[in-house]
Amino acid sequence: MKTLASLALVSTGLTLAAATQPSGGWTAGFQEGKAPLKSISQLAFGPDGILFLADSKGASVVAVATGDTQAGAAARAFKVDGLETKLAALLGSAPDQILVNDLAVNPISGKAYLAVSRGRGPEATAVLLRVGADSALEIVSLDRVKFSKAELPDAPRDAVVGEGRRQSNPRMESITDLAFLDGQVVVAGLSNEEFASTLRSIPFPFQKVANGSTVEIYHGAHGQFETRAPIRTFVPISVGNQPHLLAAYTCTPLVQFPLKDLQPGAKVQGKTIAELGNRNRPLDMISYEKDGKQYLLLANSARGVMKVTTEGITSAEPIRQPVKDGATQGLKYETVNGWTGVEQLDRFGATHAMIVRKVGTVLNLESLYLP
Repeated sequence: MKTLASLALVSTGLTLAAATQPSGGWTAGFQEGKAPLKSISQLAFGPDGILFLADSKGASVVAVATGDTQAGAAARAFKVDGLETKLAALLGSAPDQILVNDLAVNPISGKAYLAVSRGRGPEATAVLLRVGADSALEIVSLDRVKFSKAELPDAPRDAVVGEGRRQSNPRMESITDLAFLDGQVVVAGLSNEEFASTLRSIPFPFQKVANGSTVEIYHGAHGQFETRAPIRTFVPISVGNQPHLLAAYTCTPLVQFPLKDLQPGAKVQGKTIAELGNRNRPLDMISYEKDGKQYLLLANSARGVMKVTTEGITSAEPIRQPVKDGATQGLKYETVNGWTGVEQLDRFGATHAMIVRKVGTVLNLESLYLP
């Protein structure tokens, strides 16, 4: 979801790629062997081709040195039709047993990486795949790699709760999104705290991981403060020359958090700066600059892809009153024509986005010009 390139853009107003490399290098303390993963739910690139893999079931983040550090060609038109069918053939499965959990583009090589589940039940196998310049799919073996692991100390227990259609396993949302930001791995998800919604900033290279910050937001569509709903996706952005996160939640509040507030054990109240419509789940989000202006692209389950302007974000008033009947309020947006069925997206150079989208019953991987 989040490449280092998308976090380092001048458009964010931050010099996030210029994190000071530690004296032992970014792979200080890495082990060599089989990466310890129970699942792969989200992906994010860091420096030197290091890929962060979120293992929600294992409540951990695993950093892997991919070795993919050779500069690639400039962003271009790119398409892989029938992605599920091709993945199923490669993995010896059926297309309806393939689930693409996330997409990340290596900002150095331009190669796309896919977090894939083979199978859809609790016994599903996690697989990492890479798509080369020739559109060929290849499995990235994690049996013998250099890796480092950070375990979350306050993750929800691994157990099914609720009944009927409301059954869920909170452990599977221990990590809902992550990004590398100025020497930190920022992780959103759920914890075992009373205020379950959590953000944490983990120093990298990994050492001991502290408890996260529990977060509270005002949800205009629901007309109340909430502490248990997880962040679905987020991006770093500069507000008043200070690093912040913009986080999107189900039904679709957009909330601003100062990065400096994410201290272990802190209780943080976010500033809701937009309500983008109810009965909708945000799927993925990136930031970019075009014609000297800053924008967000937010892919959604029911409301298409939104191009959200960040103009006026510094002086935006917090939303603290109900926003009824599916209305919108706060930051302005437009729905991007032609970007239908988008489920995952990431930056692909300065001018393109790479997307995974459903066209009818077919899943495709392709690049599009940023709108």
